[in-house]
Amino acid sequence: MSKITLGTHPFLLGFDQLERLVERTAKSENGYPPYNIEHVSENDFRITLAVAGFADEDLSITVENRQLVVRGRTVAEDEDRIFLHRGIASRQFQRTFLLADGVEVSGAALTNGLLHIDLARAIPESIVQTIRIDKG
Repeated sequence: MSKITLGTHPFLLGFDQLERLVERTAKSENGYPPYNIEHVSENDFRITLAVAGFADEDLSITVENRQLVVRGRTVAEDEDRIFLHRGIASRQFQRTFLLADGVEVSGAALTNGLLHIDLARAIPESIVQTIRIDKG
């Protein structure tokens, strides 16, 4: 007897990639940098990443194949500094977020060490399609 999974259920035709996306997202989860996702309004969202120590030019935001990719490159270290305690991370990172169809990045801002990325979901038109039945 075979196991029916989410992507292979007979009522979910065409959703076979959903299970792979969920698995890939779960595997890519790490803790740096920490982030929040807010539901600002019915069709607007905001992702906030804590990127203390990074300047505008150290960060890049791209959308690649429906994935929002935020990258931070390492800042050059001052070798003359001696730390007694180092709790502020400044290592490079890559954080990805899978965007649903119709969700677009509407803006981004860096304020007080927090990178805010605003997202907006387009409201789809309600389309009714009539399928003609051929006589066979």
